[in-house]
Amino acid sequence: MLESWRWFGPQDPVTLSHARQAGAHGIVTALHHIYDGRVWTPDDVAERMSLVRNAGMVWSVCESIPVNSAIKLRNANWRRYVDAWKQSLANLGKGGVPVVCYNFMPVVDWTRTNLLYPTPVGGLALRFDMIDFIAYDVFVLKRIAAEESYNAPLVEAARQRLAGMSEEDVETLERNIIAGLPGGEDSHTRETIRGHIAAFDELSDDDMRSNLVEFLKEVVPVAVENNVRLAIHPDDPPFSLFGLPRVVSTSEDIETILAAVDHTANGITLCAGSYGSRHGNDVVGMASRFADRIHFAHLRNVSKEADGSFIESEHLGGDVNMVSLISVLRREERRRAASGRADSVIPMRPDHGHLLIDDQTKKVNPGYSCIGRLKGLAELRGVIAAVDELDVQTA
Repeated sequence: MLESWRWFGPQDPVTLSHARQAGAHGIVTALHHIYDGRVWTPDDVAERMSLVRNAGMVWSVCESIPVNSAIKLRNANWRRYVDAWKQSLANLGKGGVPVVCYNFMPVVDWTRTNLLYPTPVGGLALRFDMIDFIAYDVFVLKRIAAEESYNAPLVEAARQRLAGMSEEDVETLERNIIAGLPGGEDSHTRETIRGHIAAFDELSDDDMRSNLVEFLKEVVPVAVENNVRLAIHPDDPPFSLFGLPRVVSTSEDIETILAAVDHTANGITLCAGSYGSRHGNDVVGMASRFADRIHFAHLRNVSKEADGSFIESEHLGGDVNMVSLISVLRREERRRAASGRADSVIPMRPDHGHLLIDDQTKKVNPGYSCIGRLKGLAELRGVIAAVDELDVQTA
């Protein structure tokens, strides 16, 4: 596997030098300063590529070209934004970027309610607390008909939770949920998010799924022409937020996406933590089922709770059997190599990481501190070595 590292560009407090010292060879990055639907020009791509290469690494994955809401809604501005997306995709391919990760989440991107949740050993983790989220949606944002999205006991628990919060607690919760997390496509205020949510009021899950399929029909041929592999990222978390449709959450969703345009270039990002945070998702089984279309892997772990809450665990802890998952991915790499596929090496990155040691005193992007990811990458590297050795012994 190509050990990679997410880097948010020259403003990232974790530098390319840090990534190289951690042992990464690939860099996962995007032009985060151009997120308004404009085309990423060849010069834009070449500038970023030069920075990565001069640091002694390769730009392994672009994560992500933002998919504008007009595309998800398929409204009057759809064609303008689709054409710009296709041109950016082509320019990335011509510039030497082999994989493009993207997502189709409406309004809010990856979402957490607590960015500094204490772990038993003193680290700080990311957490999604369902009761906190309901408290915000129903009683703070006061979304129309929000209460109908949840069962009554959870709403009552949320009412009581909010009653025990200070004004500062509520402000922190709101900031965590809607102000935008690293790599997200937008930042909202309480007023603006209401309008963005309302724009999707008439869009059903089937409508959203249909709009995604139409998008794929437009962009996959461009990916094929420019030697790019597309890797759609799952919804995070993989269930509806704010009553919005989310259609990249289950095995059935993946099957629909891959069948819509049945070409190897139309693939997935196997995000263990995202898929793993939904009850009923068998992440190892999903990896086995769709192995030939996995173009990128996010290796992180979660521990789920009955009400839909979850905490991001250590990379080798939590509900996902990381050893079994890596075994599936390594077998797929060997199968690809034996069949002569050019993409036999799957890029992966240690997704997120606990905030540890003196990183707790530094300004870092939530989930993307250096030491926690370095620890995760080292652990994953050890699992890969052990899996490979076992496979040699049993061959």
